Amino acid sequence: MFTRINRLAIELPEPAYGDANAAAAVQELLGGRFGEMSTLNNYLFQSFNFRGKSKLKPFYDLVASITAEEVGHVELVSNAINLCMKGITRPGDPDTTPLNNGLNKRNTYHFIATAQTAMPGDSMGKSWTGDYVFSSGNLVLDLLHNFFLECGARTHKMRVYEMTDHPTARAMIGYLLVRGGVHIVAYAKALEIATGVDMTKMLPVPNLDNTQFDATHPYIAMGLNRKLFTFSYQDYQDIAMIWRGPLPDGGTAEVIQGVPDGGPVPDLDELPEEFAPGVSREDFMKIAERLQRSAGM
Repeated sequence: MFTRINRLAIELPEPAYGDANAAAAVQELLGGRFGEMSTLNNYLFQSFNFRGKSKLKPFYDLVASITAEEVGHVELVSNAINLCMKGITRPGDPDTTPLNNGLNKRNTYHFIATAQTAMPGDSMGKSWTGDYVFSSGNLVLDLLHNFFLECGARTHKMRVYEMTDHPTARAMIGYLLVRGGVHIVAYAKALEIATGVDMTKMLPVPNLDNTQFDATHPYIAMGLNRKLFTFSYQDYQDIAMIWRGPLPDGGTAEVIQGVPDGGPVPDLDELPEEFAPGVSREDFMKIAERLQRSAGM
């Protein structure tokens, strides 16, 4: 089972302006082949399908705990996309084409289908697909796939980072570069224990040095480059049998039983020009009255 906390992994900066094309590029980090929806669903199904959970518990605990973190990453990227879309259109009479600013943007689907919010697709508008999920049932093969998946995801994050200087997008990517680097090393350590092969000899694949990205510095200062969370207050403790010892950046691995402190979830403004949420003040008052009656107030 999963429990949900009404917090984001980090607090995203409220942008002073929107950038629809930046949002379109960030979509790749959500619904692309190497996006957060892929890392989530790969690890989710591997954890469901894991054979020998008791016998191979440290490996199961590792995949299961990272799965839970990936749920939060999907949430974080989605909210970053939503904030990148801030203030692009304007309220107005339908005949004044209030959504005209969205006409020539890279992803008009943002304006037509989702009221200027995230969609489960990539930077070209292609929907995410379950074909991206790899769950072979073979422990070493799945761990090797996960290592490669995280390396591919990191490469895409670095490239999108270089495409846009939007502050919200960069803050989000900076955080994910740090956390993705942790996952790469975690799977490398798991593979070394399972096979005896020193995967760090393959690193950097890609380069794991985050210091070249200014937006990573706050998260490195918080020690998030060395911490792996269980995302449970009592379970998955055996990740400490894998996530331990020295790290490639010179730090020492640290397991945190529980979850990050996180930051507030953005409260998106109404967009009358998108008929979203489509609740007028009069509708709201009626809803409030019905809620009070239902609660016996």
